[in-house]
Amino acid sequence: MADVAGVTMDEVQRVAELANLDLTAEEVPRMQRDLNAILGHIAQLNELDTTGVPAMAQVGEMLGAAVESTGASLRADAKRPSLDRAAVMASAPESDSRFFKVPKVIER
Repeated sequence: MADVAGVTMDEVQRVAELANLDLTAEEVPRMQRDLNAILGHIAQLNELDTTGVPAMAQVGEMLGAAVESTGASLRADAKRPSLDRAAVMASAPESDSRFFKVPKVIER
C-alpha cells in the first residue's frame, strides 16, 4: 500500500469547525483514526488497475435501458412559468413580501 499522509489533530479540528461540529476531546482522536482509515482505503483503491474498465454510466444512459424495456421516461424538459411571487409570499408564515423570513439556526 502506498504511503498516505495522515490527518493531523489540527486538521480534524479545522474540518470539525468548518462542518460546525463540536467534538469533545475524546472524539478528536477517534475522528482522526477514522479519517486516516478512510484515506488508507482510498489509497488501496487507487492502486487497482482499472485499465479497460469503462467509466461509470450517466443517469440518462442507465435509464436508456429502462425506457426501452418498460416504456418509462423522464418528463420533458420544458420551459414553464414560475409561481406567482405574491401568492407564494401570502402563504408564508412570515415574509417581507420579497423574501421568506426564517429564524436564525446557526449561531457562532
